[in-house]
Amino acid sequence: MKQVDADLSSLDRAIINAFQGGFPVVERPFEPAAAALRERGVDVTGSELCDRIRELDDEGVLTRFGALVNAQEIGGNATLVAMHAPPERFDEVNELVNSHLEVAHNYEREHPHLNMWFVVSVADEDRIEEVLAEIEEETGQPTYNLPKIREFRVEAKFLVDGPIPEGDIDLSGLGPDVEASDRTTLTPEERDLILEIQGGLPITETPYADVAEALGADVDWVIRTIKRFNLEGKVRRVGVIPNHYALGYTENGMTVWNVPDELVPQVGPEIASLGFVTHCYQRPRHEGVWPYNFFAMTHGRSEAESQQRIQEVRAKMSEFWDVEEDDWDSLFSTRILKKTGIRLADRADANTAETAETAETATTTDAADTE
Repeated sequence: MKQVDADLSSLDRAIINAFQGGFPVVERPFEPAAAALRERGVDVTGSELCDRIRELDDEGVLTRFGALVNAQEIGGNATLVAMHAPPERFDEVNELVNSHLEVAHNYEREHPHLNMWFVVSVADEDRIEEVLAEIEEETGQPTYNLPKIREFRVEAKFLVDGPIPEGDIDLSGLGPDVEASDRTTLTPEERDLILEIQGGLPITETPYADVAEALGADVDWVIRTIKRFNLEGKVRRVGVIPNHYALGYTENGMTVWNVPDELVPQVGPEIASLGFVTHCYQRPRHEGVWPYNFFAMTHGRSEAESQQRIQEVRAKMSEFWDVEEDDWDSLFSTRILKKTGIRLADRADANTAETAETAETATTTDAADTE
């Protein structure tokens, strides 16, 4: 894929750095966003900002603009799975694994044994074991389920050289005040909203009004609900979602560590605080096959930069215990085998309450939010 980092204008770099989160959820969001850029010395109007974000999206510099939905909070479950695909049967095994609709992402990674890594996403948590059993039967290969035990960080932000290098503009506080609801299920209206925005917002000067029109809903309800989802964690952030490959971040190293169990609660936040670590989890070991219980994903724009960042992770780890060579590994991806994204529709449908009682509760909650 072409690296376009060098081709980005100063405005492009400001947009990418400033708005990978914290984009305002108000009826005309590009006006306050542009005003925040002007305060930082970037001369742009709201209309110009909207136009340029649309162009960046069309050019493939962005994967989308809008709300990054947190599938875990919508319903169902997902897990990371590793397996060995024999080199002489790799394509056959890959085809069998990818034929399952529940497999959302699949990567070939550098490892002497576990060379295939995929994500299984399901509406019913019990379905994970069924899918893995089916894959094992079809391929004749064992699978190693690595569900997330504890999440320390999921914040895949990719900054570039240029204005606003810290990426610290946050306009999420603009607009109406909202309160989190105590409901664990979605209403039918909330489900429809999630499915409408999961692929991105319309890149117009009134994106939330356009979503409201598509749903036949009130724009104030759309704004308040997206803000509440952000507060509740159903939406991780609102802003531009860059294509990290297009920005030159082509080296993604999945570093794995055998952290002493009693140290994980201390190690996790420290590793998560490193700005270049985008994902950081505790996961289970598999005795005799997989000795690692801690995952930290790093990204770099070159092999040298990636290796330097991995060594920074190791240096931080070494502050807690004597890290030996066999205590860690780094698995670089060599090929994307499948990347269809999490199938939110099934997961949202399974977590949607259709009863009158739930609808009444939801109406009461939304009404309270508007006071």
